Amino acid sequence: MIVKPSINIKGEYLLGLIAGISVVFIWSFWLVVTRSGVSSTLTIYDFAAFRYGLSSLIALPVVLYFKPWQTMSFLRVIVITFLLGPIYILCVFSGFIYAPASHGGIFMNGLMPFFTLIFGFFLLKQKIFIQQMVGAAIILFGACLAVYDGLELNFSNTWIGDIFFIIGAIFFSIYVVLSRLWNVTMTQLLFCGSVINAILYLPIYFIFLPKGLAEVPNEILVLQMIYQGFVPNLIGIFFITYASQKIGSASISAILSSVPPIGSVLGLLILGELLGLSGWLSLFMITPGILLIVLKRE
Repeated sequence: MIVKPSINIKGEYLLGLIAGISVVFIWSFWLVVTRSGVSSTLTIYDFAAFRYGLSSLIALPVVLYFKPWQTMSFLRVIVITFLLGPIYILCVFSGFIYAPASHGGIFMNGLMPFFTLIFGFFLLKQKIFIQQMVGAAIILFGACLAVYDGLELNFSNTWIGDIFFIIGAIFFSIYVVLSRLWNVTMTQLLFCGSVINAILYLPIYFIFLPKGLAEVPNEILVLQMIYQGFVPNLIGIFFITYASQKIGSASISAILSSVPPIGSVLGLLILGELLGLSGWLSLFMITPGILLIVLKRE
């Protein structure tokens, strides 16, 4: 009777790790897919429409059946909807207009451990260990090297994209922490992240916002619709929510920080995007920072 709960806890922790690692590959390819998409005629508003509109097609039947609004306060609905809403995702998509895919990984995923430690301290009253502080500081320094790398390569507008990515990291870090604090379920996530945001965003998109659907080749359109609409928004966020509850918000954020090196390699191989010396140094700085945080279990 004493051993079974221990085995169950270890099994849940292992599943949390697997979910977190799966997201690494989902997001690494998402960086490349999105970066390639912004070079087409599609607008960032099209990407947001794919994200909310298509995912809501799957989410709506589930939401209507389970009625997750019955188990959420009005405040929590507003907060989760806002954190996963158009402001967050349009900032992220805007970042890819100015900065390469590698910077998306560095500034969104690389800085998440730094932000989740801060928000976890204030919202979850989690103790911050010296080891975690050192790891977060190393990651932060690596991000600064990435900014310098963009300037060194004469990408004059890269810093604008970096700022957009940082805003996206702040939004999502708060969500990761709150998802654990409030024990957000998959149906609650679908309700707030997909259905409500689709109801709010799509009318504005169809009436007021610019579109580039008519000119884009069919193969690019299908790829963006599938990946933006279903892969990160449904599968990815579900895995993140599950992992944050099983292994902790700081640990999942640290695991997701391995997206930068993988995304950078994919950006180089698929898109031909180069990093300078400072850029590669930033990736090597981030990696030990990841380990320092993730090896310190909550």
